[in-house]
Amino acid sequence: MPAIAPRKIIGAVEDEWPLYRREAITSDYEIGQPVGFGAAAVVHLAKFCPIDVTPRPAPLTCAVKIIDVDRMPTDADIRRLRMETQLMALSKHPNVLRVRGEWIDGSKLCIAVRYMSHGSLLDISRYAFPDGFPEDVIATALAQALHGLVYLHQNGWIHRDIKAANLLVDDDGTVLLADFGVSSSMYPDASVASKGETVKPASLAPRKSFVGTPCWMAPEVVERKAYDSKADIWSFGITALELASGRAPNSLFPPAKALSKTIMDDPPELDREGGKYKYSKAMKTMIDNCLQKDPAMRPTAQKLLEHPFFRTAKKKSFLVSALLADLPPLQDRQYRRELLSNPH
Repeated sequence: MPAIAPRKIIGAVEDEWPLYRREAITSDYEIGQPVGFGAAAVVHLAKFCPIDVTPRPAPLTCAVKIIDVDRMPTDADIRRLRMETQLMALSKHPNVLRVRGEWIDGSKLCIAVRYMSHGSLLDISRYAFPDGFPEDVIATALAQALHGLVYLHQNGWIHRDIKAANLLVDDDGTVLLADFGVSSSMYPDASVASKGETVKPASLAPRKSFVGTPCWMAPEVVERKAYDSKADIWSFGITALELASGRAPNSLFPPAKALSKTIMDDPPELDREGGKYKYSKAMKTMIDNCLQKDPAMRPTAQKLLEHPFFRTAKKKSFLVSALLADLPPLQDRQYRRELLSNPH
């Protein structure tokens, strides 16, 4: 598959991490134990060490997401996923996890990224905050995620799967948007994405694909209507509720029922007083703004950053003490969960 030519990326920053080869090969990687699981993918701890470089460098720890392409409906879906993965390799933003390598191995699509040893906000919640996070943690984490979302939307991308499981935390408290397995460019075709031009709203096209995770999907996505970046704003609001209570609204229902409730019910609201922590009126209004059933009524990511709720966000270093202190590495937490689920 030909590489996608670079185009001007708005808001890009210098990347301090080594750039892996875009057209990587399996022999460049030593695949280790699994550290994360999805519906059609497994994330493995891995080592990157290219075999044809002399002198051979020291192995670099990374993560490799392995997707079973046999479970994707059509070859066109596979090509789309590979194209979007290559596009995400062009991203350079401190709050977006960059794709470092991508290759096909038999029926598996492999995507290499940096290894984030603390895991996602969902991983941390399950281990240390099962009933939700305090408001200052939520504000600090979501403000960073929102900066990443602004960057994606400015450059014509929709994430399409915003949720706590896809918000990773780095050693210094940086929160990064991850898992672009269902991300999409709003360019009408790949040729527009490769002309070296800055994104213009008129060049963007709404999507109609039915993708995402049921409890976080916007009503227009569920109804298979045309949608744009405002679908991410709905998912962002659901994620805020997830971080406040430890689970997404309707997550106890089967997927089909959850989707039906998204369409039929009023939008979910923040319970400010009934959980482990108390939450402000500003947090509730921020979430209410995101969870408007009419996409036109939702703010853009840029506008949402101006909401008073995010004025309470602290420096990213706050998350180091609030979340990461005494937190075991992700692989140790996964092993603990396996022992608890299989005591014998």
